[in-house]
Amino acid sequence: MLKVSGLHLGLDFTEQELRRAAARKLKVPESALGEVRLWKKSVDARKKDKVHFVCAAEVQAENENRLLAKCRDSSVQKVIPYRYEPPRVSKPLDPRPVVVGLGPAGLFAALLLAQCGQRPLVLERGLPVEERQKSVEAFWRTGALNPESNIQFGEGGAGAFSDGKLTTGTGDGRVRKVLEELAAAGAPAEILTEAKPHIGTDRLPEVVGHIRRQIEALGGQVFFGAKLAGITLKDSALQSITYICRDRRETLPCQSCILAVGHSARDVFELLQQKGLPLAPKAFSLGARIEHPAALIDRAQYGSFAGHPALGAADYKLSCHLPDGRGVYTFCMCPGGTVTGAASEPGGVVTNGMSPWLRDGENSNAALLVGVTPEDFGSGSPLAGIYLQREIEQAAYRAGGGAYKAPAQRVEDFLQNRPTKSFHGVSPTYQPGVSPAALAGCLPDYVVRSMQAALPVLGQRLRGFDYPDAILTAPETRSSCPVRVLRDDTLQSPLARGVYPCGEGAGYAGGIVSAAVDGLRCAEALLLAGCS
Repeated sequence: MLKVSGLHLGLDFTEQELRRAAARKLKVPESALGEVRLWKKSVDARKKDKVHFVCAAEVQAENENRLLAKCRDSSVQKVIPYRYEPPRVSKPLDPRPVVVGLGPAGLFAALLLAQCGQRPLVLERGLPVEERQKSVEAFWRTGALNPESNIQFGEGGAGAFSDGKLTTGTGDGRVRKVLEELAAAGAPAEILTEAKPHIGTDRLPEVVGHIRRQIEALGGQVFFGAKLAGITLKDSALQSITYICRDRRETLPCQSCILAVGHSARDVFELLQQKGLPLAPKAFSLGARIEHPAALIDRAQYGSFAGHPALGAADYKLSCHLPDGRGVYTFCMCPGGTVTGAASEPGGVVTNGMSPWLRDGENSNAALLVGVTPEDFGSGSPLAGIYLQREIEQAAYRAGGGAYKAPAQRVEDFLQNRPTKSFHGVSPTYQPGVSPAALAGCLPDYVVRSMQAALPVLGQRLRGFDYPDAILTAPETRSSCPVRVLRDDTLQSPLARGVYPCGEGAGYAGGIVSAAVDGLRCAEALLLAGCS
């Protein structure tokens, strides 16, 4: 089997056209090919009058070795079938391994442990995804926040209420296992072929629930409403963990624990600091969600091809470096999506974005973020970034007038330093609702100045990005974790053997797939250590 890439095809290409393009690339007649199937597909919109797909295909052909020798460029390669090989384990670990957190990292760590016969115990402070959906929808509808069941906490983690984006910059081969497991659990088959795959927030909860049930069917146990409350160490090694569930305090013997708590588990980071585990402040980003009409973004990206059913809503990824050295960039772009309330603490406003599978909403949005470093935090504490996040979120709560309404401002008003009084041209989608305001009332001055400097620059790179009626809704504070839980080459805490800091919350991932990959890596490390 050969992989043939660089196949340029029209937006309405057929299987026959894919086959013909592969034969042309290989310089053989179509009759010399056996099976031809799509491997990857991406959009090339660099020329607005010729938007098309660039594809790669897996091809069976006669005399494949001869064809490889003849095609000397990298567009034709031998397919090496992917097969994930988990560590070989001779017997179950005793005591059973524990996974704390059931976001992408914890979910895939627990799945691998279960597939290897380890029957993990999983502690999740939030609710099952079906019940969690009700809590989140009630918050959006009424502003009634459940601090333990919200966009940040509960089965599936923060990614369960997002676009379900599966793009990642990591070249780790485990990415394929993650995508295959998601597809087997009910995610659209297209995630295996799209260059920028996504599941959609309307489909992701069902997929997450399916994987959890698979863990349970393999002997794992999942405890919901179970919040980590303590760890016991002896000679710098883990002995037990304590958790609170339904107001009862329970202690489990434990010598191996994957700590995959997510970036908003601030109480856990405080607990780890109290226990003496090494933590370090980490750079992260601050800003707001920017919301445009989806049709405007589609036209800017696709020109006259905007609206073609094969394309769907357009996305973008923008960045610039300012003269003062700060970076400004877009993140978590949600085509045809909505801005959502993502608070997890009383009295604080947090925004995020999400899209359904069809990405068919009236608006498109993304985070517009400014990079901040520990030098901006105002303190040398490892948790100083968390304190800065909280300060901004509480200021936004006040600026929005309470009830978890978010302060929002038109781009034109933001650039001219005047408060917004009303919206026109774009209807804000944030729930539980917005209050017209000046974002300078909640964001630090250096963040406001950086966003103001970047908007016209980014508007030159994507026509309409600085559209006067576009809406900025603040704050976006949880794009990544501002603290790192340090680990060594064995993926364990150097001062707490048996504790495996994992995923986005520990500072080692950014997004669903990279977090899931880190969960697999930590589970592998745990298994290898347990067998040694």
